[in-house]
Amino acid sequence: MVTILIRVLLFVLFLSLIDWYSYQAFKTLFRDQTWIKIGFWVFSVFVYLFVAYGFLTFSRVNPTQNFGRLISVLVLSLLPKLIILAVLFGEDVLRFVAALFQSATGNREGDFMPDRRKFVSQTALVLSAIPFIGILHGVFYGKYRYRILKHTIAFDDLPEEFDGLTITQISDIHSGSFDDKKKLEYGVDLINAQESDLILFTGDLVNNQSKEMEPWMDTFKKLKAPMGIYSILGNHDYGDYMTWPSKEAKKANMEHLYNVQAELGFKLLRNENVKLQKGGATIDLIGVENWGKGFAQYGDLNKAVENLDDKSFKILMSHDPSHFDEVVKKFSKFIHLTLSGHTHGMQFGIEIPGFIKWSPVSWRYPKWAGLYRELGRYLHVNRGFGFLAFPGRVGIWPEITVLELKKK
Repeated sequence: MVTILIRVLLFVLFLSLIDWYSYQAFKTLFRDQTWIKIGFWVFSVFVYLFVAYGFLTFSRVNPTQNFGRLISVLVLSLLPKLIILAVLFGEDVLRFVAALFQSATGNREGDFMPDRRKFVSQTALVLSAIPFIGILHGVFYGKYRYRILKHTIAFDDLPEEFDGLTITQISDIHSGSFDDKKKLEYGVDLINAQESDLILFTGDLVNNQSKEMEPWMDTFKKLKAPMGIYSILGNHDYGDYMTWPSKEAKKANMEHLYNVQAELGFKLLRNENVKLQKGGATIDLIGVENWGKGFAQYGDLNKAVENLDDKSFKILMSHDPSHFDEVVKKFSKFIHLTLSGHTHGMQFGIEIPGFIKWSPVSWRYPKWAGLYRELGRYLHVNRGFGFLAFPGRVGIWPEITVLELKKK
């Protein structure tokens, strides 16, 4: 209890520091506009009361209710203030150094610290406006700003009949978060427009409950691929993040989720494999249940590859990319390509192809988005089709991946 109180106190002190620094920028820039300075504190207090109310009324019976709104308000308020904090704190360091120098040389007059410069406060507010506008764009437009990313991967031992095989990978649909059917239909039409041989969905169909998919069934039933649509489960599909009235209710939810996948035309792989045939050749498609470092580990790769030839060409669907680093890349049977999702790219980051690719999620997942190769094995991490918690995407857009397999 004491530890919790200390953490809460430190968090409150940190928020107070952020607000105090942010206020300095407004105070310096709007010296004579009292109503603006009062408005700053009114807005800040409103945000904290709203967030406090959200946490106090949070229920694990329905954990997604109003949670997105809560996260949006918190991020929209805090991120710009953190920018102001960084700029003004930097100015304070320079002001302090200047004050020490003036004291040492005997040139100090008036107060110890030089006054804040209006230009610095203007710069801080302008810079803080960039994430503010970016967040608003992400909430209203970015979350449905689908983009198609294409990769060609060549393998020595790909059967000739599969040379040119195209796979569309989607991941992390999170149907409980959608709020615009027209834009969602546009995304599904984009998937079909790729005309891939195969569609592979790498988990998290829902946020918590199977019924979240019901309003969008007709939309996702439109997905078509000549060689089929295969899916696996993600960590959110099990209903582990909410409180159920009974074990039976949770089990019934899972059974309903299996039926939903079947009704959508998804062939769900639960620690099992299927053979994909083209001409007279086959490759093995493997699907494991969720296995993540720090998350539930229902996946059983040994069971999933039972009876498979060591030399066969293998594609694995595994929701969490940490499975690749912890198990797959060192696994006794060589798995050529692993497809994952899970990270969402944290729905926030900066990506300029050829220059920069960064998201805070990289601190948790070294392999968080895109194509990787290690020990001769490939991993592709999809940035996700939907969104969760924060109802938007800033810089990390929803992704539809098209992979073409070639024989060297």
